[in-house]
Order: sequence, then structure tokens, then C-alpha cells
Amino acid sequence: MQLLEVQGVSVHFGGLAALRNVSFGVEPGERLALIGPNGAGKTTLFNVLTGQIKPSSGRVFFKGEDITHLPVYARTHRGMARSFQITSLFPYQSVKVNALIALQGVRRSRYNLTRYLMRDKEMQAAAQRLLEAHGLWELRDQIVSSLAYGQQRKLEIALSLASDPELLLLDEPSCGLTAQESAEITALIKELGPKITVVMIAHDMDLVFGVAERVMLLHYGEIVAEGTCEEIRSNEMVREIYMGSRRSLAGPTT
Repeated sequence: MQLLEVQGVSVHFGGLAALRNVSFGVEPGERLALIGPNGAGKTTLFNVLTGQIKPSSGRVFFKGEDITHLPVYARTHRGMARSFQITSLFPYQSVKVNALIALQGVRRSRYNLTRYLMRDKEMQAAAQRLLEAHGLWELRDQIVSSLAYGQQRKLEIALSLASDPELLLLDEPSCGLTAQESAEITALIKELGPKITVVMIAHDMDLVFGVAERVMLLHYGEIVAEGTCEEIRSNEMVREIYMGSRRSLAGPTT
């Protein structure tokens, strides 16, 4: 059974069709990359998958269940998590406090005040495990706004794993990063293991070709090309629509 299945999803904003009859599936443990020019509908599709936008038509299934009309929190409890293109951290809190808030947010009883979280030994231990797993424990007392942008992106991805998701949706995880920082994010995603399925939006083709097993190109709200990295790399339509240059699809830099 496919972990995620999208059937004929369309989204209209007034007379504008942001998505047009989009259908695809994602297998458990798969790494799928969504590429396409700005305005292609990639973020709208993510918003449909996470429940932030209801589709005008079509359905979304997760683990065989129709989740089309479920709210965001219900999808999180079922095993979905998302990171955003723009960091959604608490910039004036420490790394550790951000981890505690993320962990508390996925608890059923999630409205305790922060000062009580600081006294919760179980939560403290969970925050330490989460940060240690991603090489961030040494930064625990640093204020998030003082971190390098690459460290903030790494922290956000780490916190998106607080709910122990089966499906992780990453929206431009390397956006604004240096080549070295992007390489670190690529390594982090590779280390997630087969228990976590990854669907990501990316313009960084080094990241796409370094991580993805399958790539889909969205154009004007439709899937116009799909295949392995090699198939996408050699697809002339992909070159013309998305990249605009042959060199950009040459593969990861060395």
C-alpha cells in the first residue's frame, strides 16, 4: 500500500487554477522531489497535503485513510510533519526551548506553559535526545536568532521530527544556504533512514540529485514530467521549462 496517494487534486483561487487534476503516489521510505518554476503550484500542493488548504476537487489518502478534510493537527497525529521555506522557529528563545516547545506541541495535552516544561524531566530528556541526534545539543543554550542561517534550517528540520513522523514534507530545505550548508542538509536527509518517507520541494538541483529517487516537475499546476534523476536530467522539456540551461541539470558539483 502506498503511504501517500493524491487523486485528481485541483485548487482554484477565483478564476485561477493553482493545481489541475494532480495525481501521484508515494511509496513507504521513498525520497520524492518536486521541482518547477516559481508559481508552478508546489507550495499549494504541500498546503493541500498538510491540510492548510482544502482542494476544490480530488482526494488525499494517507496510509489508506481519506484525510482530505482532516485539519492540520489530525494529520500530524497520524504521522505527517512539515518544515517551511521560511523558518518557523521562535527566534528569541534558545535552541533547547524551541525543542521543548516542538515536543510539547505534538503531545495530546499540549497547552502547558514554558516554565513548566523547563521542570519536566521527561521532556528535558526528550529534548536532549532530539538535539543530540542531529548534532545540535552543544548549541542548546544559544538564542536561535544568533545562529547561522544554515544552523537554523538544520534545527527546523530536526524539530519537524519531534512528532516521530512517517512522512516528512520539506519545503526548500536548502533555501538561502551556502554550498557547504546545503551539503550538510543533504547529509541530514540521507541519514533519516527508510522509516521516514520524504517529499521535498527544491530548486537546489545538487540537493535533488543527491537525495531523490524520483523527481516530478510541476508546471502551471500540472505534473508534466516524472522519472528518476537520470531521466529528469536528460529530459529536454524539463530543461526548457524549468532550468533554462543545460549546465544546471548536469548534476551535483564536485
